[in-house]
Amino acid sequence: MEEGRAERRRRTEAPSHTQGGPRRAGVMTDVHRRFLQLLMTHGVLEEWDVRRLQKHCYRVHDRTAAVEELEDFINNINSVLESLYIEIKKGATEDDGRPVYALVNLATTSVSKMASDFAENELDLFRKALELIIDSETGFASSTNILNLVDQLKGKKMRKKEAEQVLQKFVQNKWLIEKEGEFTLHSRAILEMEQYIRETYPDAVKICNICHSLLIQGQSCETCGIRMHLPCVAKYFQSNSEPRCPHCNDYWPHEIPEVFDPEKEREAGTSRATKRSLRSRQH
Repeated sequence: MEEGRAERRRRTEAPSHTQGGPRRAGVMTDVHRRFLQLLMTHGVLEEWDVRRLQKHCYRVHDRTAAVEELEDFINNINSVLESLYIEIKKGATEDDGRPVYALVNLATTSVSKMASDFAENELDLFRKALELIIDSETGFASSTNILNLVDQLKGKKMRKKEAEQVLQKFVQNKWLIEKEGEFTLHSRAILEMEQYIRETYPDAVKICNICHSLLIQGQSCETCGIRMHLPCVAKYFQSNSEPRCPHCNDYWPHEIPEVFDPEKEREAGTSRATKRSLRSRQH
């Protein structure tokens, strides 16, 4: 009991690790509260969708108010959530660097935070998948390799067919991503579980040489072995005709991916919205 109370005090008194350091106390309006509720429903959203969500909340609750800058808007919410050790955290997708936002529980860092949505054997299946993903060179684990571990699960026995359905449930809840029969971690899982992964798999965990964040998917130098996220590779080498490793200066042999361009994304989004508007007028 004393240990439990001490742990709760530790979490409550823990210094803030939120972006931008200590914050002034914020005030939550109906706009902020609705935004937070909707973000909780989605779990994780790309920045374009977050901006749309923010504007929607202003339209519903305060049409006359000027829309606050997104960073200030989120910092205001985070200053209120700080005492609960919860934060709206910004990250990026590992494949193309799209900015994403997720509501992260900073007090619990383990897989146990998923306990309310999944049974014990389902959580253990996620742990098995997570371990395979972390140990792999590519950041992916095949469905075959995951399903082969079903007999080792804790709790109620699970058939392979059931396990396949559970894996799809992880995908639907944005904990995993599936690509051609292989699974990797969703941005939501990386944002919420980075500290847990670093502590649990210290010998297997990979870190990006550029941003120093957890790396699941990326490229590596064939000479010195350093690793970089694909978006970090794109930004680092974007003006280099002969890319060289930032650590050993040897030639970088991989294809350089394109840099995510938010301006192009905004233009594409505006174009999509215009097309939808035109279609609605025609019907």
